[in-house]
Order: sequence, then C-alpha cells, then structure tokens
Amino acid sequence: MLKLIYYVPESHLETTKTAIFQAGAGGIGDYRECAWQVKGIGQFKPINQATPFIGEVGKLECVEEWRVETIVNEHSALAVKQALQHSHPYEEPAFEFIQIIDI
Repeated sequence: MLKLIYYVPESHLETTKTAIFQAGAGGIGDYRECAWQVKGIGQFKPINQATPFIGEVGKLECVEEWRVETIVNEHSALAVKQALQHSHPYEEPAFEFIQIIDI
C-alpha cells in the first residue's frame, strides 16, 4: 500500500481528485474516494524555459495550494500517477508516493 501526497491550486483540486479516484486511488476497505486535504502556501521560482501556469519566469511566486493525501494500491500507482499528471495544471506537479507498511 502507498500514500500519495500532492499539491494543487484550488482551481484544479476537484479535477485532480476525480482523475486519481477514477484511476484507482482512495480505496480503503469498503470506502471509496477517501482523501485528506489542507490548504497551505507553496512557493516556486520558474527559470529558463519554464511556462508556468501561475507566476512569471525569474520571479519567486507564493500561492495558496491544497495538500492532498490518499491511499493507492501498488498495482494502481502508475495509472494514478499518469492521471494526476494529465489533470494537474502545473508543468512539474509536486507529488510523492510513500510506502506504508502493514504490521
């Protein structure tokens, strides 16, 4: 089992969740579309040939984003990653998978 954590602007919060749930994320026992989310402030500075969704090349940008956490079965991880990348507005979405050990 894996935990997926990603960051997304509010404009694409529901779109990304729908996409990853359709790809197999968010299932825990008899429950579906499970997630935890909290709003925070992210920062980034686009450089070189970046074409940012938000902000300008060469300028530090701070933006409200949602941190979303959900569960993913290992066999669904690639499909979930692809769904996230296709539904996310950023060129380089920040996300990670963390392995969860069931004891």
